[in-house]
Amino acid sequence: MKKKLILVDADGVLLDWEYAFSIWMEEHGFVKQDGHQFEYDIGVRYGIDREQGKKLITMFNESAAIGFLPPLRDAMYYVKRLHEEHGYVFHCITSLSTDVNAGRLREMNLSKLFGRTAFEGVTCLATGADKDSALEPYRDSYLWWIEDKPENADLGMYMGLQSILMEHGHNMNHECPYPVVKNWREIYAIITS
Repeated sequence: MKKKLILVDADGVLLDWEYAFSIWMEEHGFVKQDGHQFEYDIGVRYGIDREQGKKLITMFNESAAIGFLPPLRDAMYYVKRLHEEHGYVFHCITSLSTDVNAGRLREMNLSKLFGRTAFEGVTCLATGADKDSALEPYRDSYLWWIEDKPENADLGMYMGLQSILMEHGHNMNHECPYPVVKNWREIYAIITS
């Protein structure tokens, strides 16, 4: 187990999935509901049923668009600093899709934004899948685990990881014993202090 390894989610942590998905949904004729920024459930955000929301997420995650997501906030700058100046490498654990091409596009997107050597691994789980099995090899390792979904951050903490939650409208009221951050500058300060 590498001491300088950081476990990290992709969407909502490294990549601005919400922004790209919003554009894609608008192009397909869907309109956000009032208060959408405080909802995690896509069905509620767009006033559609939950199953249709899940299907649309899968379609988007397996489309060519998934290879061109922009970085989230200041992620590019601080991930590169952690890697190049402090020797950290990252393992991305993402509930994107098990589609091989979607996985390749995710790896390409991360490499393009963060460099070819920052990620030692990318684990792509089924769309919306739980992360228990992917985190199991790291149980009780006390590695950093950066997430935006409270359930996954909580899971990491219970598995003996150091969870950090990236704040969004949908999770800003989550009470937890681990840090909640607004950007990668704050993550950088926590990890390097």
